[in-house]
Amino acid sequence: MSDEIIADLERRMAEAVAADDFEAAADLRDAIEAFKSGGAGSKLRRTAPGAMGLGTSDPAHVPPKGWVRPKRPSPMVGSHKPRGGKR
Repeated sequence: MSDEIIADLERRMAEAVAADDFEAAADLRDAIEAFKSGGAGSKLRRTAPGAMGLGTSDPAHVPPKGWVRPKRPSPMVGSHKPRGGKR
């Protein structure tokens, strides 16, 4: 059964390439890969509409649960550079 489905998708992909419809061929290629991997291959997912930050193409950042911002370093440590005027 699954071999028949994959063969049908590959046939439709070849038809789309022959018709110069490369977007449809890419969608069929992705469908074949998802079907072969059982849908659990990659952890990369397409971004859902509305999940982007305002005015950017990057997804909005959400820290993981339980994450706490670390304390700021003391200005008395050696790696701290003073801000302000000339010395």
